[in-house]
Amino acid sequence: MELIDTHVHLEDVENLGDAIKRAAEVGVIAVIAVGSDYDSNLWVMYEVRKYDVGKLRIYPALGLHPWNLDAARIETTIEFIKNNIEKVVALGEVGLDYWYKNVRKDENEKELQRKAFRRILDIARENDKPVSIHNRGAWMDCVNMTIEANVKKAVFHWFTGPDDALKKLLEHGYYISATPAAAYSKEHRRAILNTPLENIILETDSPVVYSGEASEPAHVVKALKSVAELKGESISVVAEKTTENAKRIFKIN
Repeated sequence: MELIDTHVHLEDVENLGDAIKRAAEVGVIAVIAVGSDYDSNLWVMYEVRKYDVGKLRIYPALGLHPWNLDAARIETTIEFIKNNIEKVVALGEVGLDYWYKNVRKDENEKELQRKAFRRILDIARENDKPVSIHNRGAWMDCVNMTIEANVKKAVFHWFTGPDDALKKLLEHGYYISATPAAAYSKEHRRAILNTPLENIILETDSPVVYSGEASEPAHVVKALKSVAELKGESISVVAEKTTENAKRIFKIN
């Protein structure tokens, strides 16, 4: 069984070397390390490959997370992304978050997010890169902006949004990712149930805490088991299909 964890914040995972070894032991062959701001992008670009072990390879993605929008550093971050675009498999984590406490009632902050997201989407289109999208409380804005930017491949990570946004993103051939929260999150489970297996990939978003436990890439098995249960499919079928999907999206051989 081969698995791919398509969305991880590796710089925040404790005892990373040991965590990667445990991932390899359960069949993880690839991990996509996402950046979220200038500093994490630097780490992703220059540190991740040190942790490859056995057959497991770590691939970089560069991002600009809506939580980390420092107006003074947006240009520097975008320039870094542009300068390294040929070395990454995706742009992420990027997107919109209107639920974030500093943004809920501030239209200027929402517009700052939209401007940054639009620029990243343009870079993705121009360089034929997939995007890993954070979308919370801005479901339809995220979907519409991605479509309007004519981005070919997009993953709406840990999707918990409404059915109309899900339907629209699926109509455009986009994907959602399933996390360990698929074991208990009503909204996340509904999205997975309503999404064909051909449009699902797996992730952990490590080191996010699920049910009181900090996650690590080996926990992608938890997402796998929940998707298999929801879909009424065998674990092996779901593993094969989601890994095939991830390889295709991120051009991983």
